[in-house]
Amino acid sequence: MALVNTSDFRKGLKVQIDGDPYIMQECNFVKPGKGQALYKCKLRNLTRGTMLDRTYKSGDSLESADIEEIDAQYLYKDNHGFAFMDNTSYEQYELSEEIVDDAWKYLKEGMICKMMLFNNTPMGVTPPNHVVLTVEYTEPAAKGDTATNITKPAKVDTGAEIPVPIFVKTGDKIKVDTRTGEYIERVKE
Repeated sequence: MALVNTSDFRKGLKVQIDGDPYIMQECNFVKPGKGQALYKCKLRNLTRGTMLDRTYKSGDSLESADIEEIDAQYLYKDNHGFAFMDNTSYEQYELSEEIVDDAWKYLKEGMICKMMLFNNTPMGVTPPNHVVLTVEYTEPAAKGDTATNITKPAKVDTGAEIPVPIFVKTGDKIKVDTRTGEYIERVKE
C-alpha cells in the first residue's frame, strides 16, 4: 500500500486509517512559533459517515486508500435498494439507501453516475453535476405575484421535492444542480 506524506495532504484525499477508508474534508497547515509544523485534518469515514479530527506532524504519513471511481449506469430501484451496472465490466451492484443517501433525488433510469469502490465494495454514488427533471406537481402562481426570489416546492419525476421560482409550472422541465439541490433554469425542448 502506498504511503501519503503530510506535504501531499489536501481536501479530497482518500486515505486508510485502521483498515477503514476516509476522505479528507479539510486540511489546515499550522506553523507554531516554536517546534514542528502541524497539519490539522478533518476526515470523514466512507463506510460509516462519521467525522474524525486528527493532527499530524510534518513528516508523518498515512496509507492511501485503494479507492476506485467507476462509471456506473443507474438501472432501477426496488425493495432491496438501488441497482447500478459497471459500464466496462457489466457487473451489477446493489446499493442500500444509506449508501445512496440524498443522491436518490436526482437518479433517473439510464443515467451515468460516478461510483466509489473500496476493495470492490460500493462506498457511494455521485450523480452528474446537473440533471434535467420534470415537474410533476407544483402549486400555480397567484395572479399578480411578481416578487423576485420567491420559491415554492415542486415535486419532480424522481419523487423529490425541490424549491423552484414562482413562475415554474407543472410539466416544465428544470435543470437542477445536484451538489446543492438548487434550481438552475427551465429547459426548453
